[in-house]
Amino acid sequence: MTDSPEKGERIAKRLARAGLCSRREAERWIADGRVVVDGVKLTSPAVVVTEACLIMVDGKPVGGPERTRLWRYHKPPGLVTSHRDPNGRTTVFERLPAELPRVISIGRLDLVSEGLLLLTNDGELARRLELPATGWVRRYRVRVHGVPEAAQLKGLERGVTIERIAYGPIKAVLDRQQGSNAWLTVALKEGKNREIRRVMEHLGWTVSRLIRIAYGPFQLGLLKPGEVDEVPGRVLKEQLGGKDADHRRPE
Repeated sequence: MTDSPEKGERIAKRLARAGLCSRREAERWIADGRVVVDGVKLTSPAVVVTEACLIMVDGKPVGGPERTRLWRYHKPPGLVTSHRDPNGRTTVFERLPAELPRVISIGRLDLVSEGLLLLTNDGELARRLELPATGWVRRYRVRVHGVPEAAQLKGLERGVTIERIAYGPIKAVLDRQQGSNAWLTVALKEGKNREIRRVMEHLGWTVSRLIRIAYGPFQLGLLKPGEVDEVPGRVLKEQLGGKDADHRRPE
């Protein structure tokens, strides 16, 4: 271990880059006493490690970072976007093909939502692409019970505050009205927890279906529910551009 950041990186970041977990999960692992570096059980995530350090998690050595990989997954409704669920509900990760390595979701979809969920083996990449500063637009098809008016939809572009929570600009377009139900295409950059559902309910409309169709440049396309498709390394590198920083370049 070292006290100089110039000579290494923080242990939580190192574990995330190895595809084991997110930074937040790594911090929990450290608090639980599961991480050992050079024979010393860690008690703080502030420790800086180098490539020369022997890192162990649950008694098993941590390998070097693998190349960055990304998958498109069509999440069906009824699955929890979590590695473990305290209520015993089935998770996304329990339904993935066995041949996939350990992956992390980039953002989440709630239990009853469906559509595109990006998966990666790179915890650092997941953290980076979830940040609003990345500027990637998330697009959804949303069915609501109600009759949206153009002025209401236009007003969402200014953002809205609900119960002291400020939601950023949302672009919503009415695709069609079918009796008392309407289909909207909704685009936003931030995506707070249950944001679309809360905003629609604030306007008096109940969401009966929510499908994510795009996350940044990546599209749901023709993926069927439950299907997984790896993004080719060349395409990933082109789309990430400088966002992939200086580690684990896709091959």
